[in-house]
Amino acid sequence: MTLIKDARSLKFETAGVVGAGTMGNGIAQVLAASGRKVRLVDVSKGALDRGMSAIQKSLAKLVEKGKVTAEEKDSTLERLQPATDLDALAGCSIAVEAVIESLPTKMAVFAKLQEVLGDDAVLASNTSSISITEIARTVRRPERVIGMHFMNPVPLMELVEIVRGVTTSEETVASVRDLAVALGKTPVVVQDYPGFISNRVLMPMINEAIYCLMEGVADKEAIDTVMKLGMAHPMGPLKLADLIGLDVCLSIMEVLHQGFGDPKYRPCPLLRNMVAAGKLGRKTGEGFYSYTS
Repeated sequence: MTLIKDARSLKFETAGVVGAGTMGNGIAQVLAASGRKVRLVDVSKGALDRGMSAIQKSLAKLVEKGKVTAEEKDSTLERLQPATDLDALAGCSIAVEAVIESLPTKMAVFAKLQEVLGDDAVLASNTSSISITEIARTVRRPERVIGMHFMNPVPLMELVEIVRGVTTSEETVASVRDLAVALGKTPVVVQDYPGFISNRVLMPMINEAIYCLMEGVADKEAIDTVMKLGMAHPMGPLKLADLIGLDVCLSIMEVLHQGFGDPKYRPCPLLRNMVAAGKLGRKTGEGFYSYTS
């Protein structure tokens, strides 16, 4: 991870992040590590505390591995300002939304963000599948709305999908692409279609792996082993689904199914049952695999 010592000449010197969950706190970390002042907002004080704790642990691991110094870790944490009210984002030139995958929720957040940040700010969404064009309908300047889809875990994964909505301006695309590069990421600009590229390709594979498990083609270990050893994937699709969150996987498959109207995107019934049972993967301690000690 590259840390920048002097943020005075940086574009988007002060950034906001909405949502302190896994993705939100990771985004806040990389923004702060790049030299930017970051205001991390979550309506839940508990979620905010957990998010800040996750950032501290992540930076501590980077220090242990020799990727950052203790001084750099401390300076990154000093740039982070946690808050429970979106009004704390006043003065930010960019805000990255990382709340739940719900279009009404995101539209409500964006409407408030434009009021707090003003018309000139860039409003970005970390959505993994929801239409940027739809999200932008709630603001006065939709040309300033863009997708900035980071990968999990954010501090380690290099890719950022830059999603261009129908109304997103070239200036906004260029500025956010430059920001991604400044964060040490590799940006890929994509058009606004359901699932973009990453999840349009990835989620049907995961969904098909779940079908294989449901139909008894093989057990979970065998399915994951075939994809790891046969296709050189670093992690099998069922274990990856547990890491992503089965509720997130289901949500993305529903967006794909609704957006394209094609039965090939129909979520597997086993996936629906797992989510209904509250077995969401690593975050609940059980999914296709058990993560309880």
